[in-house]
Amino acid sequence: MPMSAYMKRLRARIGHDMLLIPTSTVLTFDDRDRVLLVKHGDVLRWTTPGGAIEPGERPSDTAVREMWEETGLEVDLVRLLGVYGGPEFNTRYSNGDLVTFTMIVFEGRRVGGRERPDGEETLEIRYFSRSEIPTLNAQPWVAGVLEDAFRSRAETHFAPATWTP
Repeated sequence: MPMSAYMKRLRARIGHDMLLIPTSTVLTFDDRDRVLLVKHGDVLRWTTPGGAIEPGERPSDTAVREMWEETGLEVDLVRLLGVYGGPEFNTRYSNGDLVTFTMIVFEGRRVGGRERPDGEETLEIRYFSRSEIPTLNAQPWVAGVLEDAFRSRAETHFAPATWTP
């Protein structure tokens, strides 16, 4: 999907400066324990299906909506897998916009739809095994998030605090 009206208004005011964006993403696994990833149309790297939480939108609704928009798949959310952020979540888009994400990661179970990239934001859709992840041309944060999920989907993951008073 193209940039939302909300994001366009923000960008009109701040230009290409760093913007903190709350996001939701969905990890969906097939019956062979492979995870679904999408190739992002702007940065041309593999990433998880997900996107920005719009004002007033529930993070769970964002996750389901983004999965549908980017992949054509309908999912039920099964559990919260983790919350992530930090310098490895910084991205510069081809238009010069700089963003940093705080990411809420859900596990989803496929319940319908047909896999189809949207051709704009998502160029390809594919399932990957755990052993394939280190070899991917992926966003810098993808390997760490997926490693947590492959290691244990029964617990919620987050980076321990490093700041102390």
